[in-house]
Amino acid sequence: MLRTPVKLTPPGFGSSKDSPKDQDVWRDPNLDPADEPSEPLRRVNGDNYSPNNPNSDRINATILSLVRNSELPQLLMSMRDLERTFNSKFNYPWTFFNDEPFTEEFKRRTSAETAAQVRYEQIPKEHWEVPSWINMDLFEESANILKEQDVQYAHMLSYHQMCRWNSGLFYKHPALADYRYYWRVEPNVHFFCDIDYDVFRFMEDHNKTYGFTINLYDSPESLPTLWPETLKFLGSDANNKLLHPENAMPWLQDKERRPKHNEKARGYSTCHFWSNFEIGDMEFWRSEAYEKYFEHLDRAGGFFYERWGDAPVHSIALGLFEDRNRIHW
Repeated sequence: MLRTPVKLTPPGFGSSKDSPKDQDVWRDPNLDPADEPSEPLRRVNGDNYSPNNPNSDRINATILSLVRNSELPQLLMSMRDLERTFNSKFNYPWTFFNDEPFTEEFKRRTSAETAAQVRYEQIPKEHWEVPSWINMDLFEESANILKEQDVQYAHMLSYHQMCRWNSGLFYKHPALADYRYYWRVEPNVHFFCDIDYDVFRFMEDHNKTYGFTINLYDSPESLPTLWPETLKFLGSDANNKLLHPENAMPWLQDKERRPKHNEKARGYSTCHFWSNFEIGDMEFWRSEAYEKYFEHLDRAGGFFYERWGDAPVHSIALGLFEDRNRIHW
């Protein structure tokens, strides 16, 4: 699941262009060995991860999923995969979120898939509803433009709401107040490899903030003002000081790999961590830097007037405000 760190450095940064080091940076990651990461790794030993052990080796982490009642069959498939490969050994709690109450069938069938604790939480209306400063007429007009540019889900209001919630509101839910780490699991995904070590303890022991499985390029038509708004945020001296000295700015601004993406996104490479499989430390999202950044983006309206996703928002924030060596693949 988590492997050797990948350097978030585009060609030409930190060494001469096209040097062997840079060629190694852009190697095909699928050719890398899929070995376990370096020790220390915490494993099952006797009953140290038993679901009923009050003194277990588990830390304050949860597996979480934003899911609708109608997605129950797809979620059960995801649960069975992750329980088989990982959680039947470590028994971390599952936390499910929905903007509507979960049905009794949903609760009964999901709880039957795991020996771990399961919690069913409803998202507060103030976290899900369209904020008061969004002009819905402008939303419709903007969605029409996005549709003309073949941007998916342009008119699906719930998709925009989901992206906003996943970007800057999920970690504020009271049910997560006592948790630090989370593993996001989507309905209809697969986990193929056995994971025999505690990934959450790995994050803690190795001082990692974020773990991801794949980098993708986003549709530049979906976020033409995200990077300009980011630069606007960084324009003040107070916010500019939030930049981490070991940031990944060159990765965010890379224009050699896909120059057209960079051009359409006005300076952003659009490369991002696919957040559907992310493992993260919520202390980063709760930090002053991220809270201020999300508030700025939220007020700018791009979650509704464009289709800013949580994946590029998370990726840009990590690339700016975190030590890139704490991001793990």
